[in-house]
Amino acid sequence: MTQPLGVILAGGLATRMGGGDKGLLMLGGQSLLSRVAERLSPQVAELALNANGDAARFAHLGLPVVADSIEGFAGPLAGVLAGLDWAAAEGAEAIVTAAADTPFFPQDLVTRLVAASAGQRHPLVLAATRKGEGETLKSQAASRQPRGRFNRHPTFGLWPVALREELRSALAGGLRKVVLWTDEHGGREALFDSVPFDPFFNVNTPEDLARAEALLI
Repeated sequence: MTQPLGVILAGGLATRMGGGDKGLLMLGGQSLLSRVAERLSPQVAELALNANGDAARFAHLGLPVVADSIEGFAGPLAGVLAGLDWAAAEGAEAIVTAAADTPFFPQDLVTRLVAASAGQRHPLVLAATRKGEGETLKSQAASRQPRGRFNRHPTFGLWPVALREELRSALAGGLRKVVLWTDEHGGREALFDSVPFDPFFNVNTPEDLARAEALLI
């Protein structure tokens, strides 16, 4: 498989932060989005941002902005589909997604997702961490999906362009839960350590932002 393209998912509503763009919040003198872009860009062939509304507010990032084609804020899968449509136009085989509010994700994310896809007809892999390992943040509990002895992180994954029409049909039919779709299509997991803290810690609340500031020290 050729090197995947990267897509930062920033299409959410950020209700727990009072609305607006979480990715534009400042952390240690940089926006969350800038930190995510800096971390993901070296791992992928090209990088785009999935966001809705006026794309001009992200002009400083210098990235192409792709909006959801599914109306009504259909969740991360709608952002994945937007990324897959962009990647298809670029002639790519796959994308790797990362959340716009998760500034500490692994610097070997793409390498390990791709490695976990070995032998798959269509590369489909979610990042995961073991339960009870390292710190578990209450703000993440709702977004984590249990499977056996580990937690999956649905916004961090390797997605095949070849399945984009299947994803489009599923979304049109009302599917919103990431892991239901990945399980149905033979998805796998790539396990990451979460010691001394969970690298998939995401900023959902003002308290989380304060904690992220502490983690920079």
